Amino acid sequence: MSNPSGTPIENLAINTIRTLSMDAVQAAESGHPGSPMGIAPIAYVLWQRFLSYDPSDPTWFNRDRFVLSAGHASMLLYSVLHVTQTKSVGANYEILDTPAVPLEDIKRFRQLDSKCPGHPEYRWTSGVETTTGPLGQGIANSVGMAIAAKWTAANYNRPGFDLFNHDVYAICGDGCLMEGISTEAASLAGHLKLSNLCWVYDSNRITIEGGTDLAFTEDVATRFTGYGWNVLHVADANNLSQLDDAFTQFQNKTSERPTLIIVKSHIAFGSPNKQDTCGAHGEPLGEEEIRLTKRSYGWPEDAKFLVPDGVYDHFADGIGKRGREEHQAWNARFAQYKQEFPALADNLERMQRRELPEGWDKNLPVFAPDAKGKATRDTSGQVLNAIAQNVPWLIGGSADLAPSNKTRLTFAGAGDMQTSSFAGRNMHFGVREHAMGAILNGMSVSKVRPYGGTFLVFSDYVRPAVRLSALMEIPVIYVFTHDSIGVGEDGPTHQPVEHLAALRAIPGLITLRPGDANEVLEAWKFTLEQKHEPVALILTRQAIPTLDRQKYAPADGLRKGAYVLSDAPNGKPDVLLLASGSEVSLALDAQEQLKADGIQARVVSFPSFEIFEHYCHKHPEYREAVLPSSVTARVSVEMASTFGWDRYTGSYGTSVGMHSFGASAPLKHLQKKFGFTAETVVSAARQQVERARGAAR
Repeated sequence: MSNPSGTPIENLAINTIRTLSMDAVQAAESGHPGSPMGIAPIAYVLWQRFLSYDPSDPTWFNRDRFVLSAGHASMLLYSVLHVTQTKSVGANYEILDTPAVPLEDIKRFRQLDSKCPGHPEYRWTSGVETTTGPLGQGIANSVGMAIAAKWTAANYNRPGFDLFNHDVYAICGDGCLMEGISTEAASLAGHLKLSNLCWVYDSNRITIEGGTDLAFTEDVATRFTGYGWNVLHVADANNLSQLDDAFTQFQNKTSERPTLIIVKSHIAFGSPNKQDTCGAHGEPLGEEEIRLTKRSYGWPEDAKFLVPDGVYDHFADGIGKRGREEHQAWNARFAQYKQEFPALADNLERMQRRELPEGWDKNLPVFAPDAKGKATRDTSGQVLNAIAQNVPWLIGGSADLAPSNKTRLTFAGAGDMQTSSFAGRNMHFGVREHAMGAILNGMSVSKVRPYGGTFLVFSDYVRPAVRLSALMEIPVIYVFTHDSIGVGEDGPTHQPVEHLAALRAIPGLITLRPGDANEVLEAWKFTLEQKHEPVALILTRQAIPTLDRQKYAPADGLRKGAYVLSDAPNGKPDVLLLASGSEVSLALDAQEQLKADGIQARVVSFPSFEIFEHYCHKHPEYREAVLPSSVTARVSVEMASTFGWDRYTGSYGTSVGMHSFGASAPLKHLQKKFGFTAETVVSAARQQVERARGAAR
């Protein structure tokens, strides 16, 4: 691998990034050395010459964002964060006098509790803007970051106060561009003309299985030109002048389009003609190859984790000085802005801390009892519109399904987000569920509060991003409607069965399936209060009754995850009926029929497994209060897979649920066919009571 075309100190700095990367991978005996070594010159030029970023405060609101979408090259980012002396950030956004990436953690790359995990992790390593690793997710996140930047500028910049003008950069590789999510994300970015977005494509023509000609021979430049991107070329990643020219063209905004810089890199090492067919993808180089490679750099062959004299100072005099000065100037402008626009400044500061504005829950609807009721997607739309008027940075949309998901903001001034008006709060993702989820994540780490909607059955398409929302602990809101075989005539392709169980299986995700309009209200209130937990709201297409809360328990029981909605006399039930969503009213009907037969049932509304478990962890006695261990006769009712309900029905209980895919027919016929009738629940409850009484004898 040849030395770059820079000055001696520039080459020394670049080779420091390279050698730290190869030494860390070798020490860990796992990882990807080739990619960070090949693209080190790109990272150097970007960070040292262009990036508007203050290493002494990586939370600066108007900083440029850098996303390493090729997350397997994580040592590139860790090395850069180390040599730029980026500071770490505390849980309350305070800047700590410790490095984000200490050299000792680089030495412990991929080891337990190191700040250098195998792939970059948001909230774990300061300076990491988003969690990357699953290929394509990072570049899709960057689209969300660029959208958030445009939206913030459109809503909060004022004449004389151009506070928000930052750019978003992402480095990706062949794998990112092969993944389908890149197509969705790039297409939307081109449509929106995101001129603040720059992807750098490291075209090294190597994948795990070998050369890219095995499976990837498309004309990437033509593809992106077709998306409406500005495409630039750099023939050699080691040519710092060409890299400089490309980034300069992007920053000068020579075209009102997103930019793709295609950079040709060549990964080779110290031994003659060695090509990296494995080193870029999960295999250390070996001690001998490292020595030969270091020799080619003019590096001390046996030195490990060496940061030569002058390297820290070089970055301190470059990005460190520039970033600090830009940040200080920005702070001075923001101080003046606060004096002239105190309400807007308060909004911005609350956004940064993920706090809600005063009075965010005022003027919310309350729903009167109604035997016919409404679909929870409809009442959700009402509540969303009421809350969004009080929370100016709550923005979102659907994957071409806003009329069905009821996610459109209809109040005066909400507007549509388009190139002509980025201030709009209604987003149009198009039929791009996969990218939508990743874009929401990018928006969330930029501190706006995003939501996105689609049908529950298509949560399969969003799930990779939902998982990353939970992993990153960011409060993205997912609105999933058409939540059961209740979609009727659409048939089994559109009738979710296993999807609730799949979402409930994601650690850190709160899944909420409200049982009537007032539970919808409580679900939205609970959701908005979360700072680090993503929430999936699961909503019906069909109307369900709005319960009489004078007769039944208050809907704020939802905040405990499960609560006694209607109890047996004296609180001594013969059987427990557990239900969520549209099946809550079905359980209440069954309770009345059982009562006529002398069987006393307790109906438990169970909107969220996760909230219930969390609440019971803090209040262990609550579980026994709701699900008394003495009552083993239990029936769960949910128009979904029964998977997971056994933890609440117990070894002897039973579940009324789906055990197959659905069918195409009107809802009433489907309910009868699959057993979602009061009679079926009553029969199951009777059998449970008889079993329990027989066991007692």
